[in-house]
Amino acid sequence: MPLDRDVIQSIAQILYSALKNGTTIAPLTDQYPDISVDDAYRISKQVLQLRMDNDNELVVGKKIGVTSSAVQDMLGVFQPDFGFLTHTMAYANHADICIKGNLIQPRAEGEIAFRLKSDLQGPGVTELDVLNATKCIMPCFEIVDSRIEDWRIKIQDTISDNASCGVYVLGDTEIDPTGLDMANLEIKVYKNSALISEGQGSAVQGNPLTAVAWLANTLGAFDIPFLAGEVILSGSLVPLEPVQRGDKMHLELSGAGIESCTASCNFV
Repeated sequence: MPLDRDVIQSIAQILYSALKNGTTIAPLTDQYPDISVDDAYRISKQVLQLRMDNDNELVVGKKIGVTSSAVQDMLGVFQPDFGFLTHTMAYANHADICIKGNLIQPRAEGEIAFRLKSDLQGPGVTELDVLNATKCIMPCFEIVDSRIEDWRIKIQDTISDNASCGVYVLGDTEIDPTGLDMANLEIKVYKNSALISEGQGSAVQGNPLTAVAWLANTLGAFDIPFLAGEVILSGSLVPLEPVQRGDKMHLELSGAGIESCTASCNFV
């Protein structure tokens, strides 16, 4: 049986307060053992509404979470999910990101971001549809975060918590995706100048285009479209890396058909 509307609103308020206060809560799946994935998405949308109503946040894109086996194995969550990006979550390349007051238990992940030039809405969106709707791709750091204590999440926890969104950083280089072998694009991630991980586009459902098409079709079931100008984060190609004050993160995106391009951020 779905959670009652009042319960959904109560959980959303608790998560919203945790976000604003920089605190964590016990796993929702411990408190509400019968919570479903559909319940979780209802909670997520309610939290987003609170952010829009109370803080004037604007949706500027969407993100896919838990797409690669590296991330699934690390978190023990074995199906993708989605969340919303707002304008307050976006940071410029080379930005200083203040952890205190903004993030609770952040982890950095390297991925490929898409910027759209036309609307898309599922069902029936294909990889070719995604390619035709894409203005450019960019290297990206997503700094995921969790309001669930100690990252003790199941799929319902992370969905409710906006797919464990934190903030994100886009590289400056905008790359035309036409003709690129997206599955074989490579990312190298550096922490404090040391190479810590590498991954390919194939890590996310075999191809980033496939992952974005999945998201468009999944959102279509909720009557949520992709809109021209939005940024879509296609999922991490590498394991999540915990970060703390003083860390400097840098990634390089390369592959046949593109020059090496970068994204970076500093934690202060």
